[in-house]
Amino acid sequence: MKELYIIHGWTYDATRWDKTLELLKKQGIKTHFLNVPGLTAPSKKIWTIKDYMDWANENIPDGAVALGHSNGGRILLNLCAKNPAKLKHLILLDAAGVYEPSAKKVIVKAVAKIGKPFRKIKFIDKVFHRLTGSTDYGKAPENMKRTLENMLNSDKKLDITKVTTKTSILWGKKDTITPPRQANKMNERLPNSTLKFFDNWPHSAYINYSEELADAIVEELKNV
Repeated sequence: MKELYIIHGWTYDATRWDKTLELLKKQGIKTHFLNVPGLTAPSKKIWTIKDYMDWANENIPDGAVALGHSNGGRILLNLCAKNPAKLKHLILLDAAGVYEPSAKKVIVKAVAKIGKPFRKIKFIDKVFHRLTGSTDYGKAPENMKRTLENMLNSDKKLDITKVTTKTSILWGKKDTITPPRQANKMNERLPNSTLKFFDNWPHSAYINYSEELADAIVEELKNV
């Protein structure tokens, strides 16, 4: 039986993955779903990317196959950039990690500093969530909001070209959080990668496209 380690993205509800995990199990894949500290596992500390790299390194054995979605992909990219031999195979699902200087991040900082009272207004709060790339941002305690800032800032220092691990990139064409152009950039910079786009997938395909996602993952594992 093949085994797969999964690091989820910025979410507080791990049950959203349940259907995909069950489908993988039916296809003979043993999954190890890692609950990220501060998100689906309690933590009061402010985490850095190094903290998350160390956590992932401790929880994933050498030579394993691992999948990272969104922020989970960012964590695994950083881990493999430091230690390319850590994983046998890396699967990136709409992963974060590509740094793009933009006005959005300036707006995020401005809203975070002076717009707190305005975020009580439903529409403005929704816009803020979109700018941060997470619909769960508003649920975060203060330490995790600072953790998210650390994650976004870490992309400036991440050198993806150092990740020589064999990598499968799976991406939704309708992803508005980590848009398809970022998938192309990852594919260009990762020296040992393949890229597959899926027409209807949004950022979180595991919610509404569980069957397609499970099939895509199993297909990649066949080649491992």
